[in-house]
Amino acid sequence: MNDSHHQPRRAIASGTARLHRLAPRTLRGRLSLVALITATLLMLVLTVAFNAVAQRRLQHQADDELRARAAAVATTVDTSGTKVRVLETSHDDLLDANVWIYAGSHLLEQPPAAGPLTRVGDTLAAQGGQRCLTTTIQRPLRLCSHPVPGAGNRATVVTALDLSPYRSSADTLLVGSLALDALMLACTYGLTRLAVGRALRPVRTMTDQAIQWSAVASDERFGSKRHPAELARLGTSLDAMLDRIRTLLRHERQLTGELSHELRTPLSRIIAELDWWQAHPRTADQTRATHQVIADAAESMRTICDTLLDDARDGTLTAPGTTEVMPVLHHLAETLDTPSHLTLTIDGSHLTSGVPPALLERIVSPLLTNACRYADSAVTVRAYAGPDGVHVEVVDDGPGVPPPFTGHLFEPGRRANPDDGHAGAGLGLPLARRLARSAGGDVSHDPGHTRGARFVISLPAG
Repeated sequence: MNDSHHQPRRAIASGTARLHRLAPRTLRGRLSLVALITATLLMLVLTVAFNAVAQRRLQHQADDELRARAAAVATTVDTSGTKVRVLETSHDDLLDANVWIYAGSHLLEQPPAAGPLTRVGDTLAAQGGQRCLTTTIQRPLRLCSHPVPGAGNRATVVTALDLSPYRSSADTLLVGSLALDALMLACTYGLTRLAVGRALRPVRTMTDQAIQWSAVASDERFGSKRHPAELARLGTSLDAMLDRIRTLLRHERQLTGELSHELRTPLSRIIAELDWWQAHPRTADQTRATHQVIADAAESMRTICDTLLDDARDGTLTAPGTTEVMPVLHHLAETLDTPSHLTLTIDGSHLTSGVPPALLERIVSPLLTNACRYADSAVTVRAYAGPDGVHVEVVDDGPGVPPPFTGHLFEPGRRANPDDGHAGAGLGLPLARRLARSAGGDVSHDPGHTRGARFVISLPAG
C-alpha cells in the first residue's frame, strides 16, 4: 500500500531529474532554449490563427461562387405564371454543373448522374431559405440553397461546388506556414545564441580579469571602464569583491609578518638554550633551569599566537581583564635580552590597566625591544596615572627618530635606515599601536624629545 502510494512521487522525481539532466548547463544555452520555446508557442498560435482565417476566407470564396452561379441560374426560372417553369436559354450549360431547381419541394431540374447529392439538395430545398452545408461524397462538396428572387419560396436553386481545390490550397498554406515556422525558429535559435554569446562575452572577460587581478593583487578596477548599466553593476560587485580580497591578503601578510616578528625572540631563546645545553655538560639543576626557560619561551609563543589571532579575527580585542602594570614591566625586563652595556630602569607606582596581561605585554614589548636595540647606555620605563587612564613611557638615549621619517614611523614594513646594522622588519611599532587602539588606547611618539626617543603608551584604567 505504501509502495503504491510513493510510486507517483518517484515517477515525478525521476522525470524532474531527467529534465534537469537534459537542460543546457550554460546560461547561453538556457536563454536560447527559452527564446526557442517562446518563439515556438507564439508561432504555433499565429499559424493556427492564420490557417483558420485562410480556411474561412476560402470557404467564403466558395460560397460567393455558389451564389453567383445560383443568381445566373435564377434568370432561367420563370415564376410569373401559376407554375414555375425553366426557360431554355444560351446558359443551359449551367444546369449541367451541379445545379438543382425546385418548385417548392418538387424537383424540376437536376444535373446528370447526381446520385446521392440529390437527396442533400432535397433536404436543403425542403428547409427553405438561404442555407449552406458541407458534405463528403467521394470528395468534399459545398452545397447552398438560394430562393429565386421575387418568387418567395415557390422556386429554389441549389448549387454544389467541389471543395478539393480549396482544400488543396489550404493544405498548401499549412505546409508552407509550417516550413516558414521551422525556418524562423532555426533563425531565432541561431540569432539568440549569437546575440547572447556576444552579450555575455564582456562578462567572461570581466570574470577572467577579476581572477587575474585577484591573483596578483592588482590595483585595477572595473569602475573606471565604461559598461552598460547591467555590466556596470556587475563591475561594482566585482570591484567590492576584489577590494575585500586585497584587504584579506593584506591582513594575512600583516598577520604573518607580525607573528614572525613577535615569535623571533622567544624562538631565539629556545634555540640558544638548546645549543648551550648540548655543547656543555649540565648538572641536574642547570637542566631544570634550561627546561624552565624553554617552557617560559613556549608559553610566551602561545600567548603571542593567541593574542594576535584573536585580534585578527575581530579587529577588536574584547576579552575582559585588568592587569597590574608594574609586574608585567618587570617580567618583560627579566625575559628581555638586554645588552651588557645598557642600564634598564623600571619606575612607577601601583597602577592597574584595563587590558589583559598578554595584551599589555604585546603592546610594551616592541617598544622596549626597540629602545634596547638603539639605546647608547640607558633605557627608562616609567608607568604613571593620567587623567585619561594609565600611561607607560619608554625612553632611550639613542640616535632617535630622524625628523623626515616621523610621519612614516607607524607604517608597517617601514624603517628609517634598513642598513643600520640592526635586525628588524619595521612591524613592531605598527603592531603596538594597532593593539593599543583595539583596546581603546594609543601609542604615540614625542617628536620634541631630544637625545634619544620617547614613546608613550596610553591605556584605559582598570
